[in-house]
Formats: sequence, C-alpha cells, structure tokens
Amino acid sequence: MAQSLGRHAVVIGAGLAGLAAGQALAEAFDRVTVFERDTLPETPVARAGAPQGRHLHSLLASGQRALESLFPGLEAALEAAGAVLMRAGLDLRTERPGFDPFPRRDLGWHGYAMSRPLVEHCVRTFARESVELRAGCRVERIALSADGARVMGVEHANGSGERETLEAELVVDASGRGALISAALEASGRPLPEETRIEVNLGYSTGLFRIPAGAAVDFKAAVTFPDVPANGRGGLLLGIEGGRWILSVGGQGAEKPPGDWGGFMEFVRQLRTPTIYDAVHGAERLGDIARFGFPASVWRHFERLEQLPVGLLPLGDAICRFNPIYGQGMSVAAQEACLLRRQLEAVAHEPAPLAALGRRFLAEVPGLLDGPWALSALPDLANPSTKGVRPPDLGQRLRFGAALARLAAEDPDVHRLMLEVQHLLRPRSALAEPGLQRRVAELMAG
Repeated sequence: MAQSLGRHAVVIGAGLAGLAAGQALAEAFDRVTVFERDTLPETPVARAGAPQGRHLHSLLASGQRALESLFPGLEAALEAAGAVLMRAGLDLRTERPGFDPFPRRDLGWHGYAMSRPLVEHCVRTFARESVELRAGCRVERIALSADGARVMGVEHANGSGERETLEAELVVDASGRGALISAALEASGRPLPEETRIEVNLGYSTGLFRIPAGAAVDFKAAVTFPDVPANGRGGLLLGIEGGRWILSVGGQGAEKPPGDWGGFMEFVRQLRTPTIYDAVHGAERLGDIARFGFPASVWRHFERLEQLPVGLLPLGDAICRFNPIYGQGMSVAAQEACLLRRQLEAVAHEPAPLAALGRRFLAEVPGLLDGPWALSALPDLANPSTKGVRPPDLGQRLRFGAALARLAAEDPDVHRLMLEVQHLLRPRSALAEPGLQRRVAELMAG
C-alpha cells in the first residue's frame, strides 16, 4: 500500500488502461476520478466511443496476471461471466508457413478468451470505492499552473454540456491518442515527444457467429498467419462468452477485407489454409460486419523529454499504439498500471514525490515496451509495403525467428520459452541464452 501522495487524482479515459491506472492511483490518493466521454453500458456490450470494441481482443498471460494483481478476483469473475478457459499451447491451433499446424502441447498455464466489452465490464465492477467513474463527461483541457510547471486539474464538459473545472494534483492521460497531453505540452511551451512510426496501412473486419452444436473442430481458437508477400491475409477465430465465435481477418494495402458478409466470407475463403473457413461457413451469422483501419504503430518517446509538467503522466495508447493484430495493447497497459503502482510506493518518501514519479515512471516505461515493440515490428517490417526504419540486420533476425520456430516445433521446452516471450512473461533477452543461440545457429546453417 502506497503512502498518500495527495487528495485527488484524475484519469482521462475509462478503457482498460484508464481503469487499471485508476485502481493503482487509489492506493496513493484519497480519491480518484476517471472521466469517460462515452456512456458506459451496464451490461458487457460494445460502446460507441470504443471503435475497436466490436473487434477481437486478446489478453496475454502477462496482462491477465497484471490485471489480477490490480483487481483480485477478476479471473474468477471472468470465468463466471462465460470467458473461455484456454490452455496455453494446446487450445489454439496455430498455422504459420511451414507449420500447418504448429505442434500443440499443454505448456502449463491457462488464460481466458472473451470479448473486450466483457473484460471492461468485469474490471469496472472491481473498481475501488474511492474511484469515481464519470461517464458522459468529456475532458476538454488539462489545466496547468501559470508557469506551466505543474498540473492544476482538468476542465470538462458534463452531461448537460456545462463546463466545469476540477482540481487535481495528478492527471493521467489514458484517452488513447494522447491529444490532451499534447495540447498541454504545447500550451506550456514544451516540445512534443519524438515518435517512432511503423506504417502498416492495416485494415481488418470482424464477424460474430453462433458456435454450432457439435461443431466438428478440435480447437477453441485458430489463427492463420499470412505468407508475405505471396498471401498477406491473416485471420484469428476465437471462442468467447455466449457460445460465440468472433473472427477477425485483416490485410495490408489492397488486401484489406470488405465490410459486407458476402465479401467477408470470400476473404475468409481465400486465407492461406481452409481451417477457419471450414469452421464458420455454415455457422449462424450474428449482426453486421465491423471494420477498422489502423494506419501505423506509434511509439511516443516521452522518456526523452527533459521534464513533463509535474503531476502529468501518459499511459497506454497515449504512449504507444501497437499493431492490434498482435494483441499486446491491453496487456502492456495493465503492466504500465502495475509499474505506476510500484513507483507510487517508491516515491512516497521523496521530498517532491510527484516530480520524482514522473521521472521514474517514464524512465522505466521503455523497459516494458522494448519487447512487445520488437515482437510486432520485425514481422511488420518483413512486409515490403510497410513503411518504417528497418534495422540493418532485419534479414538475419527474421531467419533467426524462423529457425527458432523450427526448434520450438521439435522441443517442448523451447516452445514454452518462445510462448512465454510472446506473452510478455519473459524478456526477449531470454532468447539470447548461449545454448539456445547455438542450437538455433546450427539450424540456420543447415
């Protein structure tokens, strides 16, 4: 439990990142207000203010464990609400070029598959009593002191459209694109953070199906990876609550999927393997197709700025927006909230704790981002249509990854390690163990 650092903290955004941040801050502030411009539904349904809410989301094992530490009992609540238990390495059929399918093994831990609305709904029910959720209230400006040195609070519009100012010693921008924190930096005469961009020009579409009684499949989920550049279409089918399958398919550039059922199913039929199409083509279709476009992964390097205004922090997508096909966003945001909680405890006895909090939190964030960023950047940059700075040894890294997958197909211990790294349970440096490096090098040379 962190020592109290102030009377009031504000979080902008009640998505998963904002809810997790609010929970962490509740241990160090007398009260926390989480603002959300959207109306928050009382049941787990998609909301208008979350355009990706109708699409498939995955919670990596690292994110699941981070959320459970912030919201004790959440895993049991998810399972009670219908989330589908998934054994790592066993219940997901993985099809990648050269491995159709990849060997399936029980690797010793489990996760849950569910819709994004369900996980957000369950998380909201676990919010601490000192955390107030203000739905239908749009924050319009982060208020700074006259010299721009520190946060004073936020200006917001309430449900009646009236403008109000709410004082706070700490404001966390978890609103997504970070427009408010950018505006605050510009208003204080500070530079905006440098950005690293990988332009993927991704489009994806999602459809829901009723899982047929007695469906003739031996998996709870299936993923088909593309074979770039011959076939850039990929898809992930996931069993979720309510006896449903959710299927997201995507591609870059000219291979983006359409938004009508006929075109959607034709896109699914043209995936590299027939597994997913064979599962869903006769299933009952639920609702309409949802579409979403994702132009670029963006890492905003706040850690390189000399100093943010004291009491102002970004979190989640405001710092880094990951290509959603890798399912890293929710998990990294949950890990950042856990980092925030640790730093709140660490700075409690500092003479200027909020100033120290900003420096320490932002200095450690890159350690959380380096791994997932690399795991998504390398396969993205392998696509010739992707725009971004390619490392000079990109080809070598891609060959290493291919050889590592071949070794993991043969060796359950390597398979487990590879999946632990993908789920952000282990750092990428775990793949640098000399014995493993030697075995992979032998395969590359063969």
